[in-house]
Amino acid sequence: MIASPCIDVCKMGEASGLCLGCWRTLAEIGAWGAASDGERQMILAAVARRRVGHNREPEHHTPA
Repeated sequence: MIASPCIDVCKMGEASGLCLGCWRTLAEIGAWGAASDGERQMILAAVARRRVGHNREPEHHTPA
């Protein structure tokens, strides 16, 4: 069983629609529990592609 990439940040980026902690979409987060190892590997591959060329956070917020 492949462990969840969740790091307990659990906040969705408004512009990106991605979790600021694990880079998954809401659909990917929701599907994770019932996903097979193959499906989980596909989700993790998508997460890895999203991170390429970016900083740790999928979007940056400037304090108001």
